[in-house]
Amino acid sequence: MANEETMRIGEVTERTSLSLRTLRHWEDAGLVSPSARTEGNFRLYTETDVERLLIIRRMKPLGYTLDEMRELLDVVDALAVTPDDALLRARLNEVREGAALRREKLTEHLAMADEFVGLLARL
Repeated sequence: MANEETMRIGEVTERTSLSLRTLRHWEDAGLVSPSARTEGNFRLYTETDVERLLIIRRMKPLGYTLDEMRELLDVVDALAVTPDDALLRARLNEVREGAALRREKLTEHLAMADEFVGLLARL
């Protein structure tokens, strides 16, 4: 982190389209934490932190719980240390397959919503 540029929480909210409240909630839930703090105790985030937030943000519409998010992030963190771990890779594949199924369901729900909007337009 010593050479990595940091940004304050306001810039992170702009870059991620997340609210301050959401960032703080995810921090309280243990999903993310700022890489540093200023002397005035302001949160400082790195590009790596932003990438992690975007992973979490992308999981949200698929209905992942905070615990499920934390589990996946633990796998991602562990793979960063031991990228060839077969058990971790297997778990990541399970999550990938589950995400594909969740996406399929979301697509079905979107199609139903489109039908409903079309129905309303004809009334």
